[in-house]
Amino acid sequence: MQALVYTFIALAAAGVGAAAYFGLIFTPAEAILAAVVFGCACVVLMERALRQRAENRLEKAIEDLSRLLATDAQAGAVLGQRINAMADVNAGARLEGVEADISVLGTVIRQVAEAVAEMEDRAAKPQPVGRDRMIAAAPPPRATSAREIEPVIPLEMLRQAVGENRLIYHIQPVVTLPQRRPQGYDLVPRLMLEDGDLADRADFMPRRGGEDVLRHIEGIGLVEAITISRRARTSGQPITLYLPLSRATLGDSDASEQLIASLEANRAIAPGLIFAINETDWQSLTTGERAIADAVAKKGAGFSLVNVKSLRVDVAELAGQGVRSLRIDAARFIEEPEVYTDFHASDIANYIARFEVTLLATGITTERQIVELLEDGITLVQGPHIAAPGPVRPDLMVEAGRPAAPQLRRAEF
Repeated sequence: MQALVYTFIALAAAGVGAAAYFGLIFTPAEAILAAVVFGCACVVLMERALRQRAENRLEKAIEDLSRLLATDAQAGAVLGQRINAMADVNAGARLEGVEADISVLGTVIRQVAEAVAEMEDRAAKPQPVGRDRMIAAAPPPRATSAREIEPVIPLEMLRQAVGENRLIYHIQPVVTLPQRRPQGYDLVPRLMLEDGDLADRADFMPRRGGEDVLRHIEGIGLVEAITISRRARTSGQPITLYLPLSRATLGDSDASEQLIASLEANRAIAPGLIFAINETDWQSLTTGERAIADAVAKKGAGFSLVNVKSLRVDVAELAGQGVRSLRIDAARFIEEPEVYTDFHASDIANYIARFEVTLLATGITTERQIVELLEDGITLVQGPHIAAPGPVRPDLMVEAGRPAAPQLRRAEF
């Protein structure tokens, strides 16, 4: 292609020379010089155009190469991230979770098979007729639930005692097995009587009505818990406190606003505050009360459901709502585990722990119960056999307006 172009340039130069010789009456030497100059100028212009074209092609090739290198670098970065992610995967933990699921599934299948076999055996037996059949078909009578015992101290006397600052808070430890190290402490309200004796919660806490007194008692407990937590954190011994909470506080606008404001002002210690609320109250929360509970969880505090009657619940949903522990009666769980769950007793604790929720057995009265709970994988316990409620150290208490309490050294923090 370039040879053809140069041929045309030579022909054009010859034509220019001929035109100069014949048309412009140049001498032969001048005509040849004009032809040579024209041809050189054309060659220079042609070479410049070719060089610019080559440079443009080279720049484009470099851009394409840079783009390819950038794509390769990005692909390398993605590959590195995937390799790092694969390196960070804890295969052992996942395998343990799969093994736990398989164990639970095997237990459920075994229980289903036993139930089916029992039903087949019952179906194979001849059914009695007449009156005997009617008696056999009748369902067994249900045990009548114990009627709630009314508090010994009337509501008005309680209101007067609270107004006179005769309400004090003791603590009862929650320990982990088998070391029996304190995991946290329950704030236990007690009422100081006029003769100096202490009344327990069951003796004065109202069952029906008295929401204003409940709010006042729980407000005092919140102030006490914040003071103890802040002073314990300052002394280098942060603790976990379980403090009582009810719908009387969650359902009142002023009390709930004060609760949220207190948690907002004490965000540093909020994760160490766990509100113990009755399971019945938790399940009966209205939309507004549920919103307050969610706001409490967002501030960092948690919840512990008290008097749990059944573990057939959505544990993942409870964990998402801020529930950290489920409290069950130790004696009833040991004697009648089927009342709480369809899982095997040794599997339920591990299953619930997968959702970062802990089973807490309360009411420990004997050493045998501790051994059986350890066999079932329950390591968080509380009860009179572990330690009775006792006073807090004086340097951690709210000192203003508090009467002196008798020293109980067993549970002193």
